[in-house]
Amino acid sequence: MDIAYWIVAGLLGAFYLYAGGKKTVQSKERLAPMMGWVDTVPMGAVRAIGAVEILGAAGLVLPPLTGTAPGLAMAAAIGLAVLQVLAAGLHLSRGEARDTGLNAALIVLAGAAAWLATTW
Repeated sequence: MDIAYWIVAGLLGAFYLYAGGKKTVQSKERLAPMMGWVDTVPMGAVRAIGAVEILGAAGLVLPPLTGTAPGLAMAAAIGLAVLQVLAAGLHLSRGEARDTGLNAALIVLAGAAAWLATTW
């Protein structure tokens, strides 16, 4: 189970570190071709979402790695799943149902990480 957790957490952590990093440092003009929703959301909210994604990635990896408060890994996974549910809702509200596939995959992976985190 530990190996399975680290595979899932590593994939999620890398994805969210990359995506969150882009949201926190790139301009609206650079983000818009990849993420059409940034035009309708205030840039402060985009930056906050990026920060939450980076913190979620750290929450998946650092607590189990250091052995300090490993329950935070489960909380981080649940938080990232909630973030993706909200993101899917945003896509659906904008009529972008075809763009929710990645959200669904990330929800499943976050759920798996949360479940695997309970095995400690």
